[in-house]
Amino acid sequence: MKKIATVLFFLLISLSTFAQTGLSVGPPRLYFVSNSGQNQSLSVEVTNPSKDYTLELAASMEDWEYNEYGDNILKPKGMLKTSCANWVSVSEPFFALKPGESKRLQVNIMVPPNVVYQDSLPVHTAMLFISQLNPKEGNQREGANIRIAVRSGVKIYHRFTGMDKPDLEITDFKYLAPDSVNKYIELSYDVTGNVWLEGQMRVEFINQETGKKTLLDNLAFYALPGDHRKQYVQVPKDLAKGNYVASAMLFYGNQQQVKAAELEFKHEVSE
Repeated sequence: MKKIATVLFFLLISLSTFAQTGLSVGPPRLYFVSNSGQNQSLSVEVTNPSKDYTLELAASMEDWEYNEYGDNILKPKGMLKTSCANWVSVSEPFFALKPGESKRLQVNIMVPPNVVYQDSLPVHTAMLFISQLNPKEGNQREGANIRIAVRSGVKIYHRFTGMDKPDLEITDFKYLAPDSVNKYIELSYDVTGNVWLEGQMRVEFINQETGKKTLLDNLAFYALPGDHRKQYVQVPKDLAKGNYVASAMLFYGNQQQVKAAELEFKHEVSE
């Protein structure tokens, strides 16, 4: 008798919308601002864009943080000192959506009365996942019955009222040429403020012989207080060889604060 193996693919969706796999959740981030002992609620909308498949869904919580390169690192609920996962509740932890149906969930955060602002722990975070419980059958390949489930994550941030001083300090800026093909600039910075950062990075290369400028703009970055980060930007493949001045500017905060760094380097191009 031929045995059929069933393989379950569980896809993590980091974007707010990914209709091809049959689940849309938004917004991708929730920002809570409240003090000790206070409740606050915000909403998340979940949509089933499928035309013929009912989704059975569940809400769950995990912890998350950034590594030094800005990648998301997931941890079990309550493991990180910054975790607020146990403060969060969802109006409907289990629900179903018919094809084309949407549901607005209320996400509530209750700050424990004994938790107060600390300079060493200014913000708290968690990740809300909406997960599919009834995997959809995919294509059968080489005796394996492929079943696909999806889940979408919403980042949760909490800070205390009045504690909103975004800041960072650039600690290093250098040119890297690990091989003859790939060239990078590496910008290192520390997040010294007491709130999360969302900003844009702009890099400009100026050829010192010709004066030609090459601009890389709207490079998004996200960071948390206490993060020590390395931001890598690939030097454009078509950048001519020569001596350059590179300038990097980081724009962040509601007042569009700016930090800048400058670097001189020689750019070699393989013939």
